[in-house]
Amino acid sequence: MRVIIAGAGIGGLSAALSLHAAGIDAIVIESAASLRPLGVGINLMPHAVRELTELGLGDELEATGIPTAEMAHFDRHGNRIWGFASGRNIGYRWPQYSIHRGELQMILLAAVRDRLGPGSVRTGTAFSSFAESPSGVVVRVRDRATGTVSTLRGDVLVGADGLYSGVRAQLHPGEPPPRWGGIMMWRGMAEGDPFLTGRTVAVAGTNAALKFVAYPVSRQAERRGRALVNWVAEALLPAGRAPADLADWNRSGRVEDVLPWFADWKFGWLDVPALITGAPRILEYPMVDRDPLPSWGSAGSAGRGRVTLLGDAAHPMYPVGANGGSQAVLDARVLAWSLARALSSSGTAAEGLAAYEAARRESVNAIVLACRDMPADRLLQMVSTRAPDGFSRIEDVLSAAELAAFDQAYRATTLPDVAALNSRPSLTPLPAPCPTRGAGDALRHQWCVVA
Repeated sequence: MRVIIAGAGIGGLSAALSLHAAGIDAIVIESAASLRPLGVGINLMPHAVRELTELGLGDELEATGIPTAEMAHFDRHGNRIWGFASGRNIGYRWPQYSIHRGELQMILLAAVRDRLGPGSVRTGTAFSSFAESPSGVVVRVRDRATGTVSTLRGDVLVGADGLYSGVRAQLHPGEPPPRWGGIMMWRGMAEGDPFLTGRTVAVAGTNAALKFVAYPVSRQAERRGRALVNWVAEALLPAGRAPADLADWNRSGRVEDVLPWFADWKFGWLDVPALITGAPRILEYPMVDRDPLPSWGSAGSAGRGRVTLLGDAAHPMYPVGANGGSQAVLDARVLAWSLARALSSSGTAAEGLAAYEAARRESVNAIVLACRDMPADRLLQMVSTRAPDGFSRIEDVLSAAELAAFDQAYRATTLPDVAALNSRPSLTPLPAPCPTRGAGDALRHQWCVVA
């Protein structure tokens, strides 16, 4: 079995590593001419950290990212509303990490090239189209430097090519553009003094008006007694103001566009204007998602069923609850698991992809809708309405029942059950007895104990 992966982001590279660990050949095509550590910070939740640790990357994550201690919510004056411990602090066997997205991608890229070979990631190679047959899938690609079009042949194509996925567009022609709810996000990073626990993800304000998120992402800076703070500033723009052009994670923003919204946000424990002006580069991105798909694959007629989607190509979602990158990692692991299981039982590639979609699509679509609903944000807005000038005790603003509802709303979009994650069997396939001995055993040897 040979899998062609379109896209060398977190999801695509995680898929390549997972497939390789499952004994399945994989190649990654990437339209960018080169891969560099771009972007800003992200959070990896314990369920994703578990999967990357089982892929042998635990030590590198620990050396690079910050093991998040807590997530805490504040009003726009910096008064604490609610907080929740994170990672190992609440019983997970794996930490939550706040990490620079580009550094994470470079960790994954180095592992793919080391394990699968230097030619396993073909940069400057843009996906054009695919065609399926009973014998496999043919992928047309274009060399971005020369314009030359060529073909790759494989058994499976995985579209991990992001929000504007070409694979998704061919599977679902005529789909409307990404859905924007009016919130503009600006992102940046600036070095400063540690705040609160030194490992806190701090969320202040509300999406109904203004919101600011800040957390440290660099273990190297922490060792120097400093904090490399990733920040996200969000503003609900007036009706009628649409984002310019396409949503692009690497679009440059301007300090004069974001600073006026937050000019007086100084909390004592955090100087928001200083973080904004201290960022060497600001990125601008509209908060967009897409409606959940009824299917990710191409099943339905003879010779079909060999194409699927993964990560943002399958389920782009609002960045609520640190789900984007984490869910892509889970997709990758379940994909490899499902294909390996099909292979070990003399099944087909299409059956493996159908099992992957059955395991993932409905559950992750529910997360997309939960993030869009923003249940926790409604409670944050309640605080701003009841106490617009701040408060001394949150108990004077929210009842115990309302605080409990806040806790539940957060869990709905963010936290899998601790006991369930800790006890779930590994997604790394284990050898199993072969039902028969035959020509296919050469392909299945990593998963079959042949009598």
